[in-house]
Amino acid sequence: MIIEKTTEQRTQLYYDLYVPDDHEPRPKPLVIALHGYEGNKESMMGLTRKINDRDFIIASLQGPNGFFVRGDDERQPKIGFGWMMQFKAEETIRLHHQTLLSVIETTAAEYPVNRRAIFLIAFSQSVSLNYRFSFTHPHMIRGVIAVCGGIPGDWDADKYQPSATDALIIAGETDEFYPITRVRTFEGAIARRARSVTFKSYDVGHIFPRQSLPFINEWISERVDSQA
Repeated sequence: MIIEKTTEQRTQLYYDLYVPDDHEPRPKPLVIALHGYEGNKESMMGLTRKINDRDFIIASLQGPNGFFVRGDDERQPKIGFGWMMQFKAEETIRLHHQTLLSVIETTAAEYPVNRRAIFLIAFSQSVSLNYRFSFTHPHMIRGVIAVCGGIPGDWDADKYQPSATDALIIAGETDEFYPITRVRTFEGAIARRARSVTFKSYDVGHIFPRQSLPFINEWISERVDSQA
C-alpha cells in the first residue's frame, strides 16, 4: 500500500526593498513587483526603479522555484526563478498570498507606507497571481499592473470579490505567448470586479515594454493623488 503524505517545512522567500533616501516622514506608496518566468528580483527591481524611484517604496520579490537557465556562457550557468507549479498549484497560490501579506505588513511596520496606495506590478507568469490576490483580499490593493500576462483560469468562480482596485493591462502587439486578440478579452473579464480597467498596447513581443514606464508612473501617480 502506498499513501501520499506531506511534511510541512518552513522556507525562505527573498525580496529586495528600496526606500528613497529623502528623509521625508510622509507616507509613500508601496509598489510590489514580481518578475516573470526565468527572472529574478534584481532585474525586476532595476526595471521598477525606472518607473519612479523618487516617490515610491519598492519591494521586488523573487519566485520560490529556482532552476538553471541557458545563458551565453555555459561555464557560468544562470539561475532563474519561477512562481507557478502545475503540481499542487493551490500551494503556490497560497504561498504567494502569504508572502504578499507578510511583505506589506513588515514594510509598513518599518517605513511610512501609505496603506491606501499599495500597488502590484507583474510581468508574464506572475500576473494571474496578482489578480488572485487583489480580488481575494478586496480593497487592500489600490492598483494592479499586468504586463503581458493572463487572468486566473478560475476567474469565473465565486471565490473572487469586487474590489476598489484599478487595473492597468499592458499588452505586446506581437506577443507570441499572449496574443493581442486574446489579451483584449481580459479587459472585460477584469472589469467585472475591478473599479476601472485601462488597456494599453505597444509594438513589442513578449517583453516588458520600456516605452510603458512613463505611462505606468503617471497611472500610479494619478491614483496616489486621488487619495490625498
